[in-house]
Formats: sequence, C-alpha cells, structure tokens
Amino acid sequence: MKEFYPITIAGLERQLKLCPLNDKLYIGAFIIIGDPELTEKSASELLKKAPEYDYILSAESKGIPLAHEMARQRGDAKYMVARKSVKLYMSDVLDVTVNSITTANTQHLYIDGADAELMRGKRVLIVDDVISTGESLRSLEALVNETGAEIVGKMAILAEGDAADREDIIYLEKLPLFDAEGNAI
Repeated sequence: MKEFYPITIAGLERQLKLCPLNDKLYIGAFIIIGDPELTEKSASELLKKAPEYDYILSAESKGIPLAHEMARQRGDAKYMVARKSVKLYMSDVLDVTVNSITTANTQHLYIDGADAELMRGKRVLIVDDVISTGESLRSLEALVNETGAEIVGKMAILAEGDAADREDIIYLEKLPLFDAEGNAI
C-alpha cells in the first residue's frame, strides 16, 4: 500500500498522506494550515483566475488561511468566514447544515448577521482548500443566497474526484481518489 501521493501545486511539491474513508476508498489529506509557502503561492495563482468580487467567503477551518492570504494579497479590508459554531459576538445568525466526507457527523455553518448585511447585494467569491463532494460548497452557496448576495465564483486549490469534472469550479490541480492499495481511481 502506498502511504503518500506526490503532487505539485503552484509549483511546489508536496506529499499527501493517504487516509481511509472506508475499506475500499482513500483520500489524499491536503492540509494548508501550517504551510505558509503553499498558502501564499496557491492564493497568488487563484487570484490570477478570480473573477471580480467584493468579498471572499470561506468555511471554518481549513479554508481560512487561503481566504486570509487571498484577501491580504489583493488588499481587501475584510473577508467572511462561515463558522462551525455560534460565537458570543455573533447576532442575527444565519445557519445551514453541512455533510462533508472529511467530517464524521452532520455539522452546521453559521454566519454573523453583520457579515450577512455587508454581503447583501455584493459579489461574493467562495473559496476553500479542497472541493470534493460539494457539500460544504452547497452550504456556503445557501448562506450566500440567504444574504441576497451574488455568487461570482467558486474556487479551490484542489478539486477531488468528480469535482474536477465540474465546470462551475475554478481550481489549481486535480486530486484523485484512491483504492485500498493507494492507486489513483
């Protein structure tokens, strides 16, 4: 069994640990948290492909470094984060349900009412580290739609499995799924 999958992203080589989803299906674990070089280069490459937007929205937690770096490089004063729990500072919270393949249980994503009001009528770019089944993406889309904003693009560093065939996603590299022996399928 292969333990790692080599991949080149934004000109940088990385080794992704293969992790089982079940007895027959494995994924390559892509983690940008703690990898500032990869985050910076990926943000730069995605910004070259990004449509015009007013705000970036990402989901907690692995998309946050990417959203932050994209906003920093572009000079944006603010970006939004859909949180996995309601925080004390949040009010008039919007809530949607998420079923992600990398998380065992059903989760919720929440956005503060003040952020929702800022997004109303604006152009929103949704970004994440990896798009796979699209469940997290659908949840972010639902949040944006509730705010009355316009989704102008959906971007990720990697498109995993069938997500790579979607025409509505902008991404840097394809990430295959793997069989129990570590072979790309």
